[in-house]
Amino acid sequence: MKSKALSIRQPWASLIVHGIKDIENRSTLKNFRGVIFVHAAKKPDEEGFLWMKDNLDPAIYSSISFKTGGVIGQVEIFDCVQVSDSIWFKGPNGFLLRYPVSLAFYPCSGRLGFFDVEVPF
Repeated sequence: MKSKALSIRQPWASLIVHGIKDIENRSTLKNFRGVIFVHAAKKPDEEGFLWMKDNLDPAIYSSISFKTGGVIGQVEIFDCVQVSDSIWFKGPNGFLLRYPVSLAFYPCSGRLGFFDVEVPF
């Protein structure tokens, strides 16, 4: 069965599926709602890892895997906003996220924007 996925760079993808990051910033406003698979992009955000190590308690991220190049979980997008008090909001738009689930790593290629992915679970 095909489902929608969104490719997100690490460490942000793992922070989302572990329920730490509650918003995903995007440059374009999309009217999408629903459950998606979170795909960890092959290329990590090195500045994101530095920010994480400077701003989060090491206990938060020391037990998290930051694999790249595959589906790592799922989350529900329940709104898209242009203003938020979340520490994760950088704008100009953000998907509000809830019900994160970390899944076994499933290697697959990602794409820009939403894309269809077929996973075995």
